[in-house]
Amino acid sequence: MHLHSINGDQAAGLRKPTAAQPVRVIAITGGKGGVGKTMVSINLALALAARNRRVMLLDADLGLANVDVLLGLQVERNLSHVMEGSCNLDDIILDGPGGIKVVPASSGARQLASTTPAQNSGLIWAFSEMTTPVDDLVIDTAAGIVDSVIRFSSAAQEVVVVVCDEPASITDAYALIKVLSRDHGVKRFNILANKTRGAVDGRELFEKISKVAQRFLEVSLSYIGHVPHDSCVRKAIQRQCGVVDQFPASRAAKAFDDIASQ
Repeated sequence: MHLHSINGDQAAGLRKPTAAQPVRVIAITGGKGGVGKTMVSINLALALAARNRRVMLLDADLGLANVDVLLGLQVERNLSHVMEGSCNLDDIILDGPGGIKVVPASSGARQLASTTPAQNSGLIWAFSEMTTPVDDLVIDTAAGIVDSVIRFSSAAQEVVVVVCDEPASITDAYALIKVLSRDHGVKRFNILANKTRGAVDGRELFEKISKVAQRFLEVSLSYIGHVPHDSCVRKAIQRQCGVVDQFPASRAAKAFDDIASQ
């Protein structure tokens, strides 16, 4: 996979929590809120861990974090404490389900919701100081085209754009791809169709985005699959767990396993 470098090779901070080998960094984004981005991040992390990968899930929805809530985790310290210098990243890592590690952010923390570009860069560099062994770092980014989304997406080896078959979702996904490609040099994107009625709908949704992007942008879009509408997803959310480990035989869980196998 090609790595998109950013100022001062900040990507190295994310790629190197351990010195043994580079970490695969996967940024989950979507442009629009409500597309199921956090649900995708959690279950992709669980699906990768089920394949014996050492997985860390970073809640980078700074200021409106909810990964810990969706997984029923008790948080004592979070990224706001790291940014104020009272602890380091290793101190806030939580043990999540399925063997994943979780780096929690803070919900309602003004200092995280309004971080500066320099602070976001510093947070990325902080990962180089971590001692926790990791194979895959899955980043649940914020909604919208804000600096933290751009920084984390630019630092990732793989950018997964989650999109639903709704006009606003498609428009915002295209806008995000446009900004990242034209202004920040990100040229490869993975498209994940969420909440689909089936495989055909997922492929058609990808074609809608791909057709426009290929015409107007110099980018490479890959379709990595779809996650169907599944009542088990809602049940898992209500139980504060992932559909992958709570309902492993469900259609959604099988879809995440297929995506993780790529």
